[in-house]
Formats: sequence, C-alpha cells, structure tokens
Amino acid sequence: MSRTPQDFEKLTHYVDKTQADIFAFQEVESAAAIQKAVGNDFTIYLSDRSNASNRHLQFNDTNQYTGFAVRNGVSVLDKPDFSITRGNSKLRFASYLVLNPNQENETHLLSVHLKAGCSGAYRNNRDCKIVKQQGQALAKWIKAREDNKQHYVLLGDFNHNLGYQGDWLWDVISDNTSAKLVTKDTKAECKVRSNRNPNKTHQFRSVIDHIIASGDLKASSGVQTVFKTQDVLDYKLSDHCPVSTTLTF
Repeated sequence: MSRTPQDFEKLTHYVDKTQADIFAFQEVESAAAIQKAVGNDFTIYLSDRSNASNRHLQFNDTNQYTGFAVRNGVSVLDKPDFSITRGNSKLRFASYLVLNPNQENETHLLSVHLKAGCSGAYRNNRDCKIVKQQGQALAKWIKAREDNKQHYVLLGDFNHNLGYQGDWLWDVISDNTSAKLVTKDTKAECKVRSNRNPNKTHQFRSVIDHIIASGDLKASSGVQTVFKTQDVLDYKLSDHCPVSTTLTF
C-alpha cells in the first residue's frame, strides 16, 4: 500500500495519542516505513527475517514483518527471532526483545502474527491446524520463561478472538501456565475502511489483537486507540487499531 506524507502524519498522530514507550508491530514492509509512522524518537527492531541472510525466507514483492519500535532511552536487548510455524515459513516469525535486561524488572517481549482463517471455533482444516501449532509454540516459549522465573509479555495480531469464553486457542496458549489475557475485556470499537466500499467504514465485532502477560506482572486492562471515522475515510491508516497496556513494576 502506498501512503502519502499526510497519511504518515496522521498515523504519527495516533502513535502519539497511544503514548506508548514500546510498540510491537506486524505487517510492516521496512524499517523506513515504520520509522515514518512512529517518528525519530524511536529505535526500530525489525524481524530477523528481513536480514539479507534470510533472503530465502522473503517474498520477491511485498513482505510483512513483525518487530518493535522502542522509545530512545528505554533499555532493551535484541534477541534472535524464531519461527512459530513448522517448516520454512516466510510469514510467521516472532520478534523477541528483552526489556530492562539484567535488572529486577527484566521482561521478555514477543511480537507475533498468527495465521488468519481460524478466528473462532476450531475446525479440522489447514488454517486451524496451523494456528493450533502456532499456539503450542507460544505455549512452549511461555513455559520456558516461567521455568526461568522471567516476566513476559506477548503482543500482536492473533487473528483470533482469544477473549471468547472458553476459547480453545487461549486454552492451548495458557495451558499449565499463569499467563493472563490483558485484552480479555477489551472492547472492540475499532473502525477501519471497508474492503467492499472504500467510502464506508467497517467495525470488527471482536478483538483479534491481544496482549498476554505473565501472571506476576501488573498490567492494566488493554485499551484500543480508536481512529476517528472521518480520518479512516480521508487517510490510509491501518486495518487494525493499536491496543495498549501499562506495565507497573
């Protein structure tokens, strides 16, 4: 998608409105693009999949990367990304940072993007099988953090309504852990431009962008930063609204 300077200016307005020190992003093509959106007060950590050494894991035309934008002055350690999908997946890498490394409040962060096509009930099809396997990969990572007595937060586009009562994917991800869903009660208020009619907006019925935190972390309930309807129609914003939480150590 090509964006004008005015589009980026409006995106920056919503970045500022969210007032976050760390953004976990998904579906970003380049460090330059996300830098334009967040401004120069942030350092960009783009997925290792974007490295030249991972050319075989990239598409020839458009790539969608995960990563983080971290406000300058916030202490982080960039850890190697890892694939959450079996085989040589070109899409599903989890970006990994450690916030406040070697300090009392050290916290391990993942930016994730799960496969689309299985947003609700489990069906025995390819999409749901892949999503289940991705959930198991995240559960394994969470378990390793808890075994090491480390704080953690997972953020991203899960393409799934984890907050639904008794949701099967949440059961997979949180199995035998103290993980809590910070976005369990987050209201779905996000409006985006309609695919069918660009002059209209579309409101999602449920939240598919989530934040998961370790049970021992104080995290405020997730909140969406909602775009104004006229801004959605006038500018090329995102087809997702930012969701944020405040961590208190």
